[in-house]
Parts: sequence; C-alpha cells; structure tokens
Amino acid sequence: MSTTSSASTPAPRPPTSTTSESQSLFGEEVESIPVENPQQQGTKRRTTSDVWNHFKKKNIDGKVKAQCNYCGRFMAGASTSGTTHLKLHIAKSCPSAPKEGTDIRKQVLVKQHNRARSKGISSPSVFNEEDQKASRRDLARMVMLHEYPLAIVDHVGFRDFVGGLRPNFKIVGRNTLKRDIKKIYNEKKQKTMVEIDKNASKVAITTDLWTANNSKRSFMVITAHYISGSWTLESRVIRFIRMPSPHDKYSLSKILLECLSDWNIDLKLSAITVDNASNNDGMMKLVLDKLQASSLILGGKLLHVRCAAHILNLVVQEGLNVIGDGIEKVRSSVYFWTQSPKRTEIFEKVSRQSHIASTKELVLDCRTRWNSTYLMLSTALIYKDVFPRLLCCESQYQSAPTNRDWEVAQIVCEKLGYFHKVTELLSGTAYPTANHYFPSVFQLKLELNQWLSSEDELVKKMATKMLAKFDKYWSDVHDIMSLAIVLDPRYKLILLTFYFNKMYGSKANEEIDKVKNLLLELFAEFDIENIDRGVIYSQVSSCTSTSTSTSSAAHEHDDTMRDYDLFVSNATTNIGQRSRDIISEFELYTSEKVAPRTENFDVLGWWKRNASKYPTLQRIARDILAIPMTTVASESAFSTSGRLLSPHRSRLHHDTLEALMCGQNWLWSELKSVLKDATIQNILDDYEEDELEESHAMELSD
Repeated sequence: MSTTSSASTPAPRPPTSTTSESQSLFGEEVESIPVENPQQQGTKRRTTSDVWNHFKKKNIDGKVKAQCNYCGRFMAGASTSGTTHLKLHIAKSCPSAPKEGTDIRKQVLVKQHNRARSKGISSPSVFNEEDQKASRRDLARMVMLHEYPLAIVDHVGFRDFVGGLRPNFKIVGRNTLKRDIKKIYNEKKQKTMVEIDKNASKVAITTDLWTANNSKRSFMVITAHYISGSWTLESRVIRFIRMPSPHDKYSLSKILLECLSDWNIDLKLSAITVDNASNNDGMMKLVLDKLQASSLILGGKLLHVRCAAHILNLVVQEGLNVIGDGIEKVRSSVYFWTQSPKRTEIFEKVSRQSHIASTKELVLDCRTRWNSTYLMLSTALIYKDVFPRLLCCESQYQSAPTNRDWEVAQIVCEKLGYFHKVTELLSGTAYPTANHYFPSVFQLKLELNQWLSSEDELVKKMATKMLAKFDKYWSDVHDIMSLAIVLDPRYKLILLTFYFNKMYGSKANEEIDKVKNLLLELFAEFDIENIDRGVIYSQVSSCTSTSTSTSSAAHEHDDTMRDYDLFVSNATTNIGQRSRDIISEFELYTSEKVAPRTENFDVLGWWKRNASKYPTLQRIARDILAIPMTTVASESAFSTSGRLLSPHRSRLHHDTLEALMCGQNWLWSELKSVLKDATIQNILDDYEEDELEESHAMELSD
C-alpha cells in the first residue's frame, strides 16, 4: 500500500514586475532586483532592514552589490552576506553619511520625493515650492485663528513635531511669520471691504476704547454690523487701532471718520452705538456735523445710540449708592476669607461642618460693576450661617455681618435678580437683533414701578433713584427699540400697546402714535430712495415720452428735464398715490395676525420670505434690526486683546496687533459661514473631558 507525502506542494508565487518598488520601514520605496537563481527569474525578495534606506542593490556581472547612497561605494549585497558590514559602513566608514543626531528620516524622504519627481510620478509625498507656500499660509492662519504666540515657530517641540509630519517644510522665523500674517490680513481686508460695499443694506457701527494694563497703551476698536443678502446678521471688526493720548472728542471723531471713509461706509451708515462717556457725546456731535445728513436715516435722528448695557449699569449703581454701607460688612467678610489659601481652607472646613452642600467659592466684587456685587452677595448668602462660627476660628476676624446686613443683602439679590438676567442678555456674545431687547427692558421699568409701593423704605429709596436714572436715558434707546419690536411679526403694535398702557396709562395712545409716525417717516424716506433710484421716473417717462430720437441733443434734453419730471411726480398725483401705498402696506402688515411666538423664531428669515408682500417694510427692517443696542461686539474684542497684550506680547507693533485682531474675526466669520456651529477656539480652551463633565455636574448640583 503506497503512501503519499503529507507535505503539500507550495503554491507558486504570482509573478511580479522586476521594476516595481517596495516600501521600507520609513515609507521609502526601495528598489528590488531579481534573485540570483535564474530559475526564479521574475520573483523578488523584499528588503526589510533599515540599512537599505542608505543603499541600493545593483546587479553587476551577475553578482548582487549594495551601493552606498552617499559615497557610491559598492559592497557585497547578496542576502547571504548579511547587513552588518553595511551598518558599520554607514556608522563609521562612510565620509558622506549623515552624522549622529541628523534627521535621517528627512533625508530619506527627500530622496524619495526627488526620485518620484524625476520619474514624473504624482505622489502625495512630493513636497514642492507651492506646497511650502501653502504650508506657510496654513501656519500663519493657525496663529491668527487660535491666538498662538508668534514665537511658536522658535519652540523646539513645535519644530520637532512639524519636522516629523513634514520633514521638507522649512519652518519660518517670526519676522517671516508676521509678513505672512499681514499678507492674509490685507487679502481678507480687501475681500471684507468689497463684501460690505456690495451689500445693499446700511451698516451700523459699534466702537469702544480700551487701555492695556501691562503696557498702558490704548486702543480703539470699530465693528461693523449689517444684514447680508442671505438675511443673516453679520459682524466684522474693521479697525483695531492704537489711540495715543489725548482721548478727547476731536481725536476720537477724527479716527472714526477716517475709518468710515476708508471703508466707504460714510454714505450708508445707519447708527453708531457707543457707551455713555462724555467724550463719546462730543465725538458724536462732531461726527454728525461732518456726515452728509441726506445719507443718514431721518437726517441723523437715529444716529447716536447709547449702549443699553451701560445705561442699565448706571441705573443699578444709583440703587446701590442708596444702600451705601448696608452691605459693607458682607463685603469685608468676603474680603477677609479670600485673602489667603489658609483662610480659604478654614472657610471650606467650617462650611463642610455646617453641612453646606454648595461648592461655590466666595468672590469679591468690583465696586464699579454691580453685577459682580450681585454675584458676591448671592454666593455669600449661601454661607450666611458659616460666618458667625468663623469668629471662633480666627482671632483677627471680629466683625461678622448682622441679621440686618443679611436682610439687606437678601433684598438686593431679590431685586437685582431680574436685572442680572437682562444684563446677561445684553452682554451675550450672540449679538441678537434689536427686537430682542424691548420686552426685557420694559419689564425692568415695570419692576421699578412696583418697588415704589414696597413697604421697605430702603427699596422705595432705591426705586426712586433708579427710576430717575432710567427715565433720563430711556429716550435715547426708546425709538430704535420700539421700531424694532413693531418690525417683529410676532408682536407688531400689540406688544407696544400692551406695555405702553402699563407704562404711560392715559398717555399710552399718544406714545404709540409717536412710534407710528416715526415708522411712517421711515416709510416715506425709503420710498423717496426708490424714486432716486429711478423707479418713478421710469414710470413717468414711459407714459410721457413722445419722441424716440437718438440724437445727442435729444438725450441732453432728456437729462435736463429729468429733474422736472421728478418734481412733477412728487408735487402732484403721485404724492397722494404714494401716501396711500405707504398706509396700505403698513395697515396690511399691522392688521394681519401676528406670527406664533415660538422660542426659535427667525425674524430675519420671516422678512426674507415676505419681501414681495412688504417690499418697503422689508428694507426698513433690514436696516433697523441690524442696529446693535450694546457695544458688546466691540468690547468682546478686548477680551481677546487682553491675551494678545500679555506681558510676553506687549512689544508687538500695533500694526501686527490689528492684523491679528481683525484677521481672526474675518477668518472665523468665513468658517462660520460653512460650519454653522463653529465655536471660536483659543489657547485658553484647555481641559480634559472628565474634568469638563465633573465641572458640569458640580454646576447642576449647585
């Protein structure tokens, strides 16, 4: 009985091309040659040792040789010869081999790229001059977007990291990086200028002044706001300029007017929102005198807008001034127990012994910022039972707040709670359209009116002072807020009537008529702009033209009489017709049912969809709703600049600072147009997921 071998016959290897290349450990394509056995011609052995990154196999007179990539020397290269002698050659003998510490991987990849280029191979690993330029631009863009220091290009770790990813990239120095940043800035500036210039709506401006603590240098930021053709609210920082002393009305107005002219905004300006500093009042008068009244809305009646957040701050400060020393013991106690780590530890220990569940930390207020006073008191009230026990723990702590002190603190927190919510709305970074503010601000007025009937004399005194300040500044924001709420299809005149009846009583109808008349003035002005654009002239000329002559004399006559035609159209029947059109469109809008008051209602989207139904009202809405009621958009730039002007960066030239500030804003605006939920990330955004979850859990428990 015959038996068969248990060893199976090996399957033949598929033939491979003798000119193909295989990958080395470093990703280099290493040439292979046919093996020495002629019977196995067509098959190849793959070189796997790292040493073959430095040698090429050659078939010379039927023998396999290894040729050094650096000195060209031929050495035994057959598989039976091993690789030890090759390694020794590279390490000790070769005069041209890279020395210890040299980035061999980079040299290997360079050879790989050169080989691919010489063969006309399009490989993703090929890195040419255009790639170098693109990578330099990416580096500059990264620094602008995320506020990285310019010195990052000198950091050893960063250079090693980039060299590992792309060895062929030549990292630039700081001066070259600054030039790349300014190049991007200039490109984006031109693009932004064209975008604003071509946009059909008017442009609103916010501006603010800020002084860096570490360098004592002052800067003025100017931000443009408008509603784009796609009906989205846009905001662009157009200047971040060094402001040498003095910061008087003349210096401020000069810089602002130059900016408006450079950006071609002076003829399409709707409003300028500033805080309540006296130099801003003087600046606005000078600006109004210099601008063409005919280009402004209602001749400039709505040009000067006072920051609602600053007005609110002044109102609340009046109330806190009435309290005076009523909360001083609470403030002193908070100051005492936050002055050293040891005292903080004692406070936390006694809090745990008192079974206080909250983990909020005491925080001292800034006397000029009432919302910080509110937060200080609201936190201190949580621990009011802890402070008396602390008298036994520290001999130097001798004056804990009394029961009356805590009563005053409780009153202040209760009364200012709603003010704090409104402040958060006004100070939000989303920069909502103007219609969002009216209900909240009016509710504040009603709250103050209710305080007047309080049984607590302290509350009455606070209300009296705060109402006087509120009424002083209310007229400065009344018009735009009222117009904006009428242009919100969820409210129209109904919410205005609702609040005005409560605020003005028997004079409510008189106040409502003022808002109506203001809107009708806008209607007439925007309608006249249609005439100026040739809308009515084209209708008149089509009816009255009796000649089709194309002679130059006829054309000259037509041009001369154009003003007469416009005069006739304004002075006769067209006036009556336009008045009827104005009333008709406005009455149609106000008589129709209001839109549902949903949480995520898109007021801009509504006006975009209803352009054909309310053509003139839509143009008015586009200009009015874009007017910011606060300077938060400009102030937020300074939260970034505070990092830019850290002690380590205080030597940056003001031109570089402007390129960084404006460039970041423009780059993020581009990203947000593509990634709707894009969040601005900076060097301070540093946390781990578990830390974030723990922090969120603590907030929920509070």
